[in-house]
Amino acid sequence: MVTDPEPVPARGTDSDEKVDVKTMAEKYSGTSSSPVATTARDKPLDRYGVFSRSAAEAFGAFVLVLGGVAVSMFGGQTGIPGALAFGLLFIAAIIAVGHVSGGHFNPALTLGFAVAGRLSWKDVLPYVVAQVIGGAAAMGLLWVVLSGGPAQIVEQIEGLFGSVSNGYGANSPSQFPLTSVLLLEVILTAVLAGVYLGATGARANKALAPFAAGLTYAAFIQVSLPVSGGGLNPARSTATVLFADAAAAGQLWLFWVAPLAGAVIAGLIYRSFEPAAGTGAAAGKSTTSAGTAATAGSATAGTAAAGTTTTDAADVDRTNEGSTADPEVRANDDVESGPGATKEADAADQPADEDEARNFFDRKDRK
Repeated sequence: MVTDPEPVPARGTDSDEKVDVKTMAEKYSGTSSSPVATTARDKPLDRYGVFSRSAAEAFGAFVLVLGGVAVSMFGGQTGIPGALAFGLLFIAAIIAVGHVSGGHFNPALTLGFAVAGRLSWKDVLPYVVAQVIGGAAAMGLLWVVLSGGPAQIVEQIEGLFGSVSNGYGANSPSQFPLTSVLLLEVILTAVLAGVYLGATGARANKALAPFAAGLTYAAFIQVSLPVSGGGLNPARSTATVLFADAAAAGQLWLFWVAPLAGAVIAGLIYRSFEPAAGTGAAAGKSTTSAGTAATAGSATAGTAAAGTTTTDAADVDRTNEGSTADPEVRANDDVESGPGATKEADAADQPADEDEARNFFDRKDRK
């Protein structure tokens, strides 16, 4: 006795099929009807409180300024270039506490990250205050140590701090004027901030970020040493001026304005090149793909309930190609390109549609 085959449910009429379509769409395309959990501009390190993050910034600035300035001050006796010391200590501080605060240790970098959308604006002031305090504490410790040293060092203590302070004109190691120092500080800080932003971006290898930032910082300190004494960090510039003579203090404003301006430029450029949030791998494709995932099942179910026979979303998977069920869709597909002719989907969008079809409609009935 021959029995009739079990009827195959119509596409879009079975609730399980609708759930399967949506599940497969989310699995392959990464789209979902729920809000995206993370974006490229998520504020980092939210699991730490602002006090903990600020303390990490103070500690990093303390390490950076203490070691870098001390080596620069006594470079002839240590045999280590001051620029290299700054770069190595920057790498070490980022590795040590960068996971807590982001590892800036520099008011200019903090401002650049905020402008780029990578740091909440409410954290900028606590970070900057902590960085200045950390740098000042480092120089205070160095001053106490030197004050208890030999008489010839005690007599020259202001001159020692003045020799490692930043300046222009008469206070520049090579007598460079204000305009040259200003231009160099802006450009070098902008590039440094740009390198650090790029190295810590969403698609970058973050394990290499400390080395990218630290080596760039070391190279730029070396470049700026004969021009300005090696700035690029307002917290470091402020720390040394606190214990130097009045001439260095009168020029401190430049070493805040120039690095901050360079960081703002870097942040704006980085933000202009940053992909839009939630774009993902399908950037540049038709935005209808996300809607397809959420509505494919409901749209087909509603049409089937009305008693009509249709195709899914203009039959993007071409399962009904050659059918006469939808003359309007078939008529649009048959339009030929030529002078004065138009197509419903142009050639540039066709590959994207086919990719979406393969992703969204990889269903069990096609195995």
